[in-house]
Amino acid sequence: MRNIKIVLEYDGAGYFGWQRQNGQRSIQETLEEKIQVITKEKVTVIGSGRTDTGVHALNQVANFRMMNGIREEELLYALNSVLPDDIVIKELVETDPSFHARFDAKAKKYLYRIWNGRTDTALRRHYCWYVRKVLDIAPMLQASGHLTGTHDFKAFCGTGSKVKDYVRTVHHIGIEKEDPEMILITITADGFLRHMVRNIVGTLVDAGKNRLSPGDVKAILASRDRKKAGMTAPARGLFLVEVHY
Repeated sequence: MRNIKIVLEYDGAGYFGWQRQNGQRSIQETLEEKIQVITKEKVTVIGSGRTDTGVHALNQVANFRMMNGIREEELLYALNSVLPDDIVIKELVETDPSFHARFDAKAKKYLYRIWNGRTDTALRRHYCWYVRKVLDIAPMLQASGHLTGTHDFKAFCGTGSKVKDYVRTVHHIGIEKEDPEMILITITADGFLRHMVRNIVGTLVDAGKNRLSPGDVKAILASRDRKKAGMTAPARGLFLVEVHY
């Protein structure tokens, strides 16, 4: 049995997230169907983590097991020839039998894009959140400083999560302007709770609008109350950038 590791890029706008769902189009199911077309084997594709409906990926990592002896390069080109245009496998290698895309991941990096112009954007509307009010980057940076390190992030966890441990370590949060109208927020952590990145972004935007002070973030963390944090930023601005092993 061969263990195949893939790195893929996808546009999540047309999918109900990564995870297979009955009656809904998902990244996982689409991959499994196309792999079966090429290999004639039914496989289970394991992703490094789930991405929500509408979330994109630049370098999602996954693995699956198969018996087929097709060469790696041939399999890469064959799969890309049958996958829809909004999913592309960038790398494909046979890896150690013990490799597990989810359990072996040590950290992940996400990118969130905010369009902060006078008017909305037509061409980028599926890939950013339009915030009309001019954001002040300085308090956003100050607020982000209170979120780095190891904390209980229950206040930033979406409802419906069944995890028992809300403690995560955020290694880095970066905020910068790509151009006068595009703000990029990057967050790297050892793991993420449900909607954690989007809830952090919503809170940082509140800081940028001066709706809360940077110091308020400490109280939000201590409260462990989701209602105290900012809104959940739309999924369309979020990208999984990198998975560290």
